[in-house]
Amino acid sequence: MDADNKPKGPSPHYSLYQRQVFRKGGEQGVLPSFSVHPEQLQDSTKKKLNDRAYFYANSNAGLGWTDHANREAFYHWRIIPRMLVDTNVRDLSVNLFGHRIPAPILFAPIGINKLYSPEGELVPAKIAGELGLPYCLSTAASQSIEDVAAANDAGAASTKGPITGQDNENVKSPRFFQLYMGHDDDVTVSLLTRAWNSGFDVCMLTVDTWQLGWRPTDIDIANYVFYYPGTVCNEMGESDTTFMRKYGNELSDDKGTWIDKCVWHGKAHTWDKVRWVVKEWHRISGGRPFLLKGIQTGADAQSALEVGCAGVVVSNHAGRQVDGAISSLDALEDVVNAVGGKTTILFDSGIRTGSDVFKAIALGADAVLVGRLWVWGMSHEGEAGCRHVMKSLLADLDITMTVSGYRSIAEDVKRHALKRCAQGTMPEWPRTRL
Repeated sequence: MDADNKPKGPSPHYSLYQRQVFRKGGEQGVLPSFSVHPEQLQDSTKKKLNDRAYFYANSNAGLGWTDHANREAFYHWRIIPRMLVDTNVRDLSVNLFGHRIPAPILFAPIGINKLYSPEGELVPAKIAGELGLPYCLSTAASQSIEDVAAANDAGAASTKGPITGQDNENVKSPRFFQLYMGHDDDVTVSLLTRAWNSGFDVCMLTVDTWQLGWRPTDIDIANYVFYYPGTVCNEMGESDTTFMRKYGNELSDDKGTWIDKCVWHGKAHTWDKVRWVVKEWHRISGGRPFLLKGIQTGADAQSALEVGCAGVVVSNHAGRQVDGAISSLDALEDVVNAVGGKTTILFDSGIRTGSDVFKAIALGADAVLVGRLWVWGMSHEGEAGCRHVMKSLLADLDITMTVSGYRSIAEDVKRHALKRCAQGTMPEWPRTRL
């Protein structure tokens, strides 16, 4: 792999990370300390963590059939390679809500990151900043909004070259805020205001998880960390002056107060409430985009547009909410048919490889969210592990583009780049072990 005289393009040559790994092994005898093969990575993560930490991000609803469906759906779509195409310069960049990002990948919102590394959300926020990729902060975070923003800026400042296209001059790397909306409007407004003031200029409301799904692997070990002594899950609430003013005394007696009242409260909202929160976010942010995360039908996507949303995230919460549901990739087709070209469509649930990213984009997504992969990486080596996994994913996508003959992710990766093959059964791990 000749690294010299590489023509410059809109995106970094992510593929060179492969060469970097090879050279460190050949010249210094330094090998990666863990595998980035997704199944091996998940297996080794289980050995790194205790059961409560591991299953917080890895338990699935019911029998795990929706999680399986998410992966199986990718198996049945095949990339059609093209030969003798000039792919010496690839363009993986996309425009997203006024941000020009170098690749169509976002860090998905996942809560309580201190279960995986002592620095918690500061780790992925910093790595996202380094890579110039949007970082999505969960309401269930184990760090404050302000501290995560600072880590994200620090990551962006540590890299050469500006990240352009920002609407807010105080933001150095794009970052979004994921909202779990409780039924106390004062707390919701306080969280949104803090997020905007800290440079989070896109908000996404998760609509599929007012109530946690039935997850037997969590039931088996009573895995609800919020009720255990020494819990590391209340930092978001404890750092919110409105929440503490109203519920601080209650929290001192019941450590589940924050999570029970403001995150997974078990009391559903309706479209009327979505209209209200969209209006509040627009008032606070001056009209910046608001998204709904958890959309799985074209009808719901159309309703999201009608109440003022600027986009949707097609997601089934990684198969953690409804067992036996359709795959997120299958839901994507219905959503694209309903609102494609009218709004921004993000995809979440099941991404493991560069070819997965390619397929989701080809089927109509504007960008994808990745979650479990970076959690598994940071569970091994904190910052270094998170960085290694995400740079590997970017290299995988970049190499997939060049060896399959597609130059531009936005212009060339369309439905015609895929063929659906209904026959066959997805190989099960460990039969796919290399």
